[in-house]
Amino acid sequence: MRFPGRDLEALLGDALPSDHARQTLADQYIKRAIGRPSRGQWRVLDLGCGSGSSVDLFRARDPDVEWIGLDVLDSPEVRTRVRTDARFESFDGTSIPFADGSFDLVYCKQVLEHVRRPRALLVEVHRVLASGGWFAGSTSQLEPYHSMSVWNYTPFGIATMLQDAALGVIELRPGIDGLTLVARRLLGRGGWFDRWWERESPVNRMVERYGRALRVDVRALNAAKLVCCGQFAFLAQRNEDES
Repeated sequence: MRFPGRDLEALLGDALPSDHARQTLADQYIKRAIGRPSRGQWRVLDLGCGSGSSVDLFRARDPDVEWIGLDVLDSPEVRTRVRTDARFESFDGTSIPFADGSFDLVYCKQVLEHVRRPRALLVEVHRVLASGGWFAGSTSQLEPYHSMSVWNYTPFGIATMLQDAALGVIELRPGIDGLTLVARRLLGRGGWFDRWWERESPVNRMVERYGRALRVDVRALNAAKLVCCGQFAFLAQRNEDES
């Protein structure tokens, strides 16, 4: 029997990690300090910041971080924002209002599925990143409609779009599985289902056990989980050789 995801594995190549196949949240990139320069202040743009909660994660990693939250003027998430201890800016959803090379890291957690012109926005992400800067976040694949979402993406689709924007794809990692998100939507938000963001969700556990029984490698496990995932994390980088 053919293990699922072999076709995706061939397409993604080195973007499939070989260290582990655990379910991953975009938050993990903050904990790893992706984008943090060895010297100087860490310059971070939270693209689609919503309520602005990520600033607490960044400050826990680096109290001196220069964090800026950017979002459209009105969205369900922006309406919940009450904090006044951080800098927030608004934009039209496409043109990022900062100079070229302004940031070491652009963080974008579960935002791209809400963006009406994603290709144009990714070109802007490339522009505002410093040479060698990082673009990290997550987006939806097999997730039901939510909060004015307009797209879902495949991992190969995101990899292609990042490459088209001259952003090198470093890795793609599976998040919570799609079936769990569908059940959560059908049966009501929150409660019992929320545990599955922080631990391996049911379908991911099944894929893990099946893969281990067949003795497939870690990259194959990642590919199979990506095929079935509701959300997935991504990490990309602007080429250091660019001016």
